[in-house]
Amino acid sequence: MKILFSPCLLVVALSLPVSSFAQEVEQPDEPVVTSDYQPSPTEPQVVITSGEDATFYEYRVNGELKEIKVVPNRGPAYYLVPAEGGGWIQEEKSQILVPSWIIFSW
Repeated sequence: MKILFSPCLLVVALSLPVSSFAQEVEQPDEPVVTSDYQPSPTEPQVVITSGEDATFYEYRVNGELKEIKVVPNRGPAYYLVPAEGGGWIQEEKSQILVPSWIIFSW
């Protein structure tokens, strides 16, 4: 079964103004500053802070700090997990479970 493309349809499509296809985007009066952005407190949040010797990733769930991933400039990354009595415990692996699925495997 062949579908023929009519020259009349082509003329009609080309005669439509381009603006009818594009959506108008409202520009804000003032630029949005990323430090003013406040995410929802119920969603998981990651705050990345760069230091002189390492980069820190703070993982928060419902506003509660769950762990800190420390990636030093030299050496392997490690995790700091809050201890029950206060303070931090250093771990080699993350304690946060992230859903993952294997789609294909060979």
